Amino acid sequence: MLFGERRGHLPPAVAYSRGVSAEASAAGPSPAEDSAGSAEGLRDRVLAAATVLLDQGGRDALTTRSVAAAAGVQAPALYRLFGDKRGLMDAVAEHGYATYLAEKQGRTAAADPLEELRAGWDLHVSFGLAHPAIYTLMITETRPGEGTAAEASGRGYLEHKIHALALAGRLRVGEQQAAHLMHASCSGVVLTLLSLPEAQRDPALSRLACESVMAAICTDADGAARPDGGDLANAAVTLRAHLPGTGTLFSPGERLLLNELLGRLTP
Repeated sequence: MLFGERRGHLPPAVAYSRGVSAEASAAGPSPAEDSAGSAEGLRDRVLAAATVLLDQGGRDALTTRSVAAAAGVQAPALYRLFGDKRGLMDAVAEHGYATYLAEKQGRTAAADPLEELRAGWDLHVSFGLAHPAIYTLMITETRPGEGTAAEASGRGYLEHKIHALALAGRLRVGEQQAAHLMHASCSGVVLTLLSLPEAQRDPALSRLACESVMAAICTDADGAARPDGGDLANAAVTLRAHLPGTGTLFSPGERLLLNELLGRLTP
């Protein structure tokens, strides 16, 4: 779930690759360089160079020749590392997810789980607007049922924040439903803003969408009971979130049964 990088500010690994790419291009590709060092180090250098090209020139800038030149390697090295251009694109998208997650995990967490979720939303939007080509590649290269390790980490990060809300008794819908709604809404906001000319992008759209999602998945701050029966669902979500921490109070079978029964009360 996708969140404060400043516009025009590149992650350290990408910024570093500018210097590496410039020096390598000036010296010219060296056949010996392809075999020097670890394959992982070479892969990281190629991905950093490809990310810079993508950020500056979009997908059309990612050609075998341009990436090889920017990374200072011979073209065959790219095929050995990634197989084909699709493999390279998948790897760049996964690299984008890793960069994005590093931004999220490197910030100081807010004490209030609701504020932490808002901060995650803002970072997601900020990253997408600052790196449109990388972001759209991350989103559009995702294939049904074939998530990457980086995508799984991103989902896990969001689910962790949603679970903190449930433990605090602030979630009125199921955790999975809340996570899916959060991700879909935030990604939709970024793609909508990117589709507009920069001068027409209204920052208030992101805040309005965020608060709409928060109102849909979270209880009222004062914990007041609601006439729609949502307080019952909130109690079920909260109890369900605490089940893993009950230790030996319940047998595995009892815990499984309680989880199923509470799930029936969860939207």
